[in-house]
Amino acid sequence: MKRIAYIGAIGVLGVMTTEFGIIGVLPQIAEHYKISIEKAGTLLSGFSLVIAFTGPIVTLFTSSFNQKKLMLYSMLLFLVSNILSALAPPFWALMLLRMLPAFLQPAYMATAVSVAVSFSDKKNKNEMMGIVFSGVSIAMVTAVPLASWIASKFSYEYSYFIGAVVSLIAMISIYIGLPKMEKRERKSFGSQLIILKRPTFIISTLMNLFKIGAWFATYSYFAEYLNKAKKMDPTTVSYMLFLFGILGVIASFIAGKMLSKGITKTTIFFLSGTIVIPILLQFTGEFTVGTTILIAFWGFMYAPCFLVATAYMISAAPDAMEFANSLQISFGNLGVVLGTSLGGWVIASMGVEFTPWVTLGLGILALLMILLRSLVERKKESQLAISQ
Repeated sequence: MKRIAYIGAIGVLGVMTTEFGIIGVLPQIAEHYKISIEKAGTLLSGFSLVIAFTGPIVTLFTSSFNQKKLMLYSMLLFLVSNILSALAPPFWALMLLRMLPAFLQPAYMATAVSVAVSFSDKKNKNEMMGIVFSGVSIAMVTAVPLASWIASKFSYEYSYFIGAVVSLIAMISIYIGLPKMEKRERKSFGSQLIILKRPTFIISTLMNLFKIGAWFATYSYFAEYLNKAKKMDPTTVSYMLFLFGILGVIASFIAGKMLSKGITKTTIFFLSGTIVIPILLQFTGEFTVGTTILIAFWGFMYAPCFLVATAYMISAAPDAMEFANSLQISFGNLGVVLGTSLGGWVIASMGVEFTPWVTLGLGILALLMILLRSLVERKKESQLAISQ
């Protein structure tokens, strides 16, 4: 039922608005707290670190919880976090308020995907996953640029109310729209942890780490990059974020259908953006038609990164989907930390205009992981053929 997938997507929209909404307002936050842009970036990397190190554990321990209630409580925590963050607390308190909802983010994401897939036909599961993850790109086209625009016109504190409103709408949608669900039987930890012994799953996890890291080395500092490297003012940046997101929404739905036809080919296709875009950025000047077209292309290639990474990892562990999904979320967020940290280091040592080269390097590493998994799978198939 697509309705259930769309409800899950609304919650993902709330989650992503909270996690990535600050990308467009990092310069204003840095100015307000009188800190460097790299330190302001820790608001993003700190959120991601919590997810990276607690996601799989929380998902394992909540695997028997009532799915509907778990989704509701998760959204409530995001709602409260956004409201309190809007009060402009001290920087340490703002960091704490961002980290608290991060504990339940992986549980929500894994549960939303699991619920959507469980109510769909097997042949449509990737399409349902695509709908759920469309919340990521919808956040890019609506909440994130809107937050940037509000910060440029009024004050960055008001941008937090966007996340609060979306979280409230998600709670209402979940309460009204999802059917009643019973408490689930807990799967043994051993039956889920066994996927960690599979070489193809480990390689897929590394691919996810490098791929997400590649995108976020530059995207984490999107507003700063467009401002300093492409000489765009804050209002123009908000418009670029809007364009970025529009193409992202389109890409997410296309990616869902592409995954149904071929997971590896789809992964390679969208991963190629981490190699092509950094090179093309060197040939575009300031605010030109060419730069605008490239930003649109960037949004199209970036938006499905979490969806594609999830499908790629789950394909190596279909028997432990929720745990595999939580690991994807954890390592994806570890990738956010990796990319944000490397990007911040490059900004501090050389300048924001050099961050695309980090994207290129990590993108190549991710591509090598796909090739390595392909070799391992072929070797395994050969061994099975010989044994038979």
